[in-house]
Amino acid sequence: MTTTPVTPTTAGAPAKDTVRVADLTEIRVREPERIAAAWAARQRRPLVREDGRMLLVAADHPARGALGVRGAGTAMASRSDLLERLVTALARPGVDGVLGTPDILDDLLLLGALEGKVAIGSMNRGGLQGARFEMDDRFTAYSAAEIAARGLDGGKMLTRICLDDPGTVATLEASARAVTELAERQLMAMVEPFISERGRGRMVNQLDPDSTIKSIHIAAGLGASSAYTWLKLPVVDELDRVMDATTLPTLLLGGDPQGDPQDTYASWGHALELPAVRGLVVGRALLFPPDGDVAAAVDIAAELVHGTQGGAA
Repeated sequence: MTTTPVTPTTAGAPAKDTVRVADLTEIRVREPERIAAAWAARQRRPLVREDGRMLLVAADHPARGALGVRGAGTAMASRSDLLERLVTALARPGVDGVLGTPDILDDLLLLGALEGKVAIGSMNRGGLQGARFEMDDRFTAYSAAEIAARGLDGGKMLTRICLDDPGTVATLEASARAVTELAERQLMAMVEPFISERGRGRMVNQLDPDSTIKSIHIAAGLGASSAYTWLKLPVVDELDRVMDATTLPTLLLGGDPQGDPQDTYASWGHALELPAVRGLVVGRALLFPPDGDVAAAVDIAAELVHGTQGGAA
């Protein structure tokens, strides 16, 4: 993809500056204070629109060392390429916002891509992919206090549960604390739970219905309040039974895309018919579609989530 100029806007007004991906390093060197000023001035919006549904683009994989897409181990290695794909996605009607780490969100902010969008901060990225300490998933990015100070709309925590790994209890404790602290600030706490097991030298998330149900019950009980807790769950078999395990609003994740994209879209469409499922949080499947057409892939997802109201987001 070629470098794309991005024109920030506020309430539809033309911007004073046009920032390109190629400008980001120079801004960081000479005017780092622009980042804080831009967060303070950012145009915000309600968390959900009238239809109560949401489509978020996920971009927090690289900070955990997860750069692969469909077996290509370095597909997400280029930051300029990733940013251009994200800017394309965020500009499409029906895309409500983005989930990312501070480095990604700060770049998108400077590019003007977060105006009028939901911004969810990814909080724990310490459980690096493939590490012996992967289950000790420490909070190395946003805290609840920093999410509130920057005017983000919530925080997301990966919460993997491995009964054979003592690192799990530290992750559970940290996730519970984050849920409590976000609720105190009336901000979304997006919990992404998995039952995980170590096999063949790596951690594997168990994607069968019963494991997913168990993870839901553990995640729902984290923190001193569930008032602002949302779940981020995989699309698994018997999803009707799985979603009966909770009353918490749920966004479905895309994961590393495999197989025919049309089959993926069909599974999303069925899942979105369930009352507790309120949308999608998808990264690689939309940002790296097989045909390379990011806008078309995002438009399909937006239609699935918002239907004819997609353009209102």
